[in-house]
Amino acid sequence: MNQQNREHVVVIGAGHGGGLTVAFLRQYGFAGDITLIGDETVLPYQRPPLSKAWLKGEVTQESLALRPPAFYLEQNIDLHLGVRAERIDVDAGHVVLASGQEIPYDHLVLATGAHARTLPIPGVHFTNVMTLRTLVDAEHIRGALGPSKKLVIIGGGYVGLECAATARALGAEVTVLERAPRLLERVASAPVSAFLQRFHESQGVAFRLNAGIEAILGNTHAESVLLNDGTELSCDAVLVGVGAMPTASMAQAIGLRCDDGILVDADCRSSDPHIFAIGDVAKRPHPLYDRVLRLESVPSCMEQAKRVAACITGREPAAAEVPWFWSDQYDLKLQIAGLPFAVDETVVRGNPDEAKFAVFHLSAGRVVTVEAINAPPEFFAGKKLIASGKPVPREKLADTAIPLNELAA
Repeated sequence: MNQQNREHVVVIGAGHGGGLTVAFLRQYGFAGDITLIGDETVLPYQRPPLSKAWLKGEVTQESLALRPPAFYLEQNIDLHLGVRAERIDVDAGHVVLASGQEIPYDHLVLATGAHARTLPIPGVHFTNVMTLRTLVDAEHIRGALGPSKKLVIIGGGYVGLECAATARALGAEVTVLERAPRLLERVASAPVSAFLQRFHESQGVAFRLNAGIEAILGNTHAESVLLNDGTELSCDAVLVGVGAMPTASMAQAIGLRCDDGILVDADCRSSDPHIFAIGDVAKRPHPLYDRVLRLESVPSCMEQAKRVAACITGREPAAAEVPWFWSDQYDLKLQIAGLPFAVDETVVRGNPDEAKFAVFHLSAGRVVTVEAINAPPEFFAGKKLIASGKPVPREKLADTAIPLNELAA
């Protein structure tokens, strides 16, 4: 307990997870001290729009903010922005900032997120070779886009495809390089990835699959990308979107259990009972699955923030939700619910040629995942079916004449 005999919660990481945690703590009645530490200079903000609305100039920094500045003042939340947390002194129970300041804690929440993977190839140091994780990154990318600009995107995942769609809307020439034989190979079904590739191609995006990258070439900046088959693609900028790594160095330094993230229990508590971890950095036993998972999604982050706040305040945590994700590309909305473990059957409902369909993944006759493109009713019904575990005949799932809400009821 700190000197004022008031509990003190310190949150390291002022991103989505950190911002949600401090807000839920106050919402759930925590009356102690709260300190939020972030190395970015801005208040916690929404990150999903960075690859879309922000690049197009359709939103402002103020509109991205999770809460207005007045919220933190009114709720007595002490902000340390633009400041790096250097290390954690577990024995003393405080966080040491880069400035040398020591901040004591009773409960510590690590919401340090993830950082972009880098490529072990020559040329990645050029300033026009970019990644997208922060507002500063997004502003850098926005400055490289425009009519007739040539953008090469390395990585055919969600970030790469969203940025490709935005870049095309701004008039840039876009080539996407993917080392796998299809787009989104690890995170989407073959029908969805094939549809998205066709749609992007119809908008002018070029793809090279099974593409190995040899080097990024240039003198003072990137001028071309060299593939291992000898092909050289000229460019004005390169965006690298090959996934992210959990930012767990501080946790590792103090001996917390880690394995592709900080290992936590169902309440997001780490191997140190005074330290929690949430968001992209946390790997937890998911209550709906018999395995430990690290999920990079806003809904998962929100659920974990609620759990931590409930645990600290002694409140009963909400029931576990079915994991869900989304991606916006052009006028397409892809919504995914569930995780495709032990899938033994796949059903397509609707017509991909009409850009409105869903893919249901079943295990032993029960829906475990749904991928819906421009099909919100299928997404919501699929999410209900996953939660209920109710068996559904495949022929009824495929029959668009049968309302899905009847099957999910």
